Amino acid sequence: MSASAAGNAASMDDVWIVIPLYNEASVIADVITGLSSAFTHIVCVDDGSSDGSAAVAAAAGAQVVAHPINLGQGAALQTGIEFALEHPTMRYLVTFDADGQHRVEDAVAMVERARADDLAVVFGSRFLDGRTKPGAMKRVVLKTAVWVTNKTTGLTLTDAHNGLRVIRRDAATAVQLKQDRMAHATEIVMQLGDTGLPWAEFPVELLYTDYSRAKGQSLLNSVNILVDLVVR
Repeated sequence: MSASAAGNAASMDDVWIVIPLYNEASVIADVITGLSSAFTHIVCVDDGSSDGSAAVAAAAGAQVVAHPINLGQGAALQTGIEFALEHPTMRYLVTFDADGQHRVEDAVAMVERARADDLAVVFGSRFLDGRTKPGAMKRVVLKTAVWVTNKTTGLTLTDAHNGLRVIRRDAATAVQLKQDRMAHATEIVMQLGDTGLPWAEFPVELLYTDYSRAKGQSLLNSVNILVDLVVR
C-alpha cells in the first residue's frame, strides 16, 4: 500500500465494510484489493459458498465470517452488521456487493457526505444521474420496487434495491433483518426509516460488467425482486 493509500485508509479507520459473499471466488479478491486502498476494516460474510470464496477473501486480506449453509443475502447482511457492531471503534458501516458492481470512490464519497452533514444513513442511488445503464427490463423492475418500497416505508427514494449504503452506528443498531432474500432491501429501508434519524440519497454508478452479465445476475435479480415483492 502506498503512503497516500495508507493515509486514506487511516482516515476511514472507524468505517467497516460489510460484504455478503456467495460464490464470487473469481472476483472477490479484486473487490477487496480495491477497497483496501481506502478502508482498513473489510469483513466478508461467506453465505455457504461452494467455490472457495471464503478462502479467496481471506487471502486477499478480508476478515471472513462464515455461514455453514446458504441462508440468503439478508441473513448474511444481518450477520455482517452484528459483527461490525461488536467493535466499539466502528462509527459507520458500508454495505457493499461482492460482484464488482460497486465503486470504491462512491463508498468513500458517501462516508464523507455522512460525516459532513451528520447523516445516519446515506443510500446509494443509480437513478440520480444518467451514468448507470441497467437495461429496460431491470429498470422497470427496479422502478416498481422503488414504488412498493416508498409506499411501504414512508420514505421517498429513487433506488430501493441498491446494496451500497452507509449506516451510522446508532442507525445500525435498529437493523434486525428477517427477510433472507431480495425483500430484505425493502425491510432494511423500513427499519432505518423508522429510526427517524437523518438520511439522504447519493448519486452512484453501478458497473454492469461482463462477469455479472455472464452470470445472468441482472435478469435473475429482477425476477427475484418481483417474486419477493409479490410474496411480501
